[in-house]
Amino acid sequence: MSLMLKLLAITLLGSTFVYATSNKQVEDFLYTNFKGNPNIKSIKVNVNSKVKIKQMPQWEAFIVDVDATVKGNRKVKQKMIWFSNGVVMSPDLIDMKTKKSLKDSVSPKFEAKHYKKENLIYGNKNAKHKVVIFSDPLCPFCRSYVPEAIENMKKQADKFAIYYYHFPLPSLHPAAVELTKAAIAAELQGIKDVVLKLYKVKLDSKERNISKILKAFNDAVGTNITEKDIKDPRVLKHYEQDRQIADDVMVQGTPTVFFDGVKDKSKKKYLGVK
Repeated sequence: MSLMLKLLAITLLGSTFVYATSNKQVEDFLYTNFKGNPNIKSIKVNVNSKVKIKQMPQWEAFIVDVDATVKGNRKVKQKMIWFSNGVVMSPDLIDMKTKKSLKDSVSPKFEAKHYKKENLIYGNKNAKHKVVIFSDPLCPFCRSYVPEAIENMKKQADKFAIYYYHFPLPSLHPAAVELTKAAIAAELQGIKDVVLKLYKVKLDSKERNISKILKAFNDAVGTNITEKDIKDPRVLKHYEQDRQIADDVMVQGTPTVFFDGVKDKSKKKYLGVK
């Protein structure tokens, strides 16, 4: 459960019902309940977008931006999803047939502002289709999916613009953090095909020794990236920018794929392009 959801949980008890038919009513409802928590010093709530729920036409999902200061002056910025049918507000809905959360069917769109030229690894930015990949290079599924998908699409540069965003998962693959920074450093040095070579690195995903991580990277990519290189402010800026964009579009796992701005759960829509 997210921090903001935890902070809100207690104050929501006894005040779940509201006629939420507009963005403002949703914002007012959440603001009022957030303010009731003594751990929250200040809060701003804004509905980013509203999404219809295909499985339940009477319900809508609201993607909400929360900007708060909590106890200890800690700043929290987070996106949340809330559901309403005009009578009830709920943080989640579960499909009784599939037993899956309907949050899985709600996702922000990948907006024009998120397409960064430094993340375009293959193709032309004016290509008919834009494919976005968020990936951790040590994620087992990513290691089989990402290189194959990229190799398939790069053959049709006139049809696909391939954007790659580094999204290491520190809790699962701590080595991926420094490995990702090494890849960014190599890209900044003008090394070609860094992303594809990144998936050939042989490394224990739990490795924390930076020297061993860099040696494995350099052996696979044919570079001489140093610890100083991965601490370059430009590397750190790119790394944080990728993380921020991932937060903006609510990426939580890897690989996450967007096809023409919409999350592609199948991760295979590019195969349907003729």
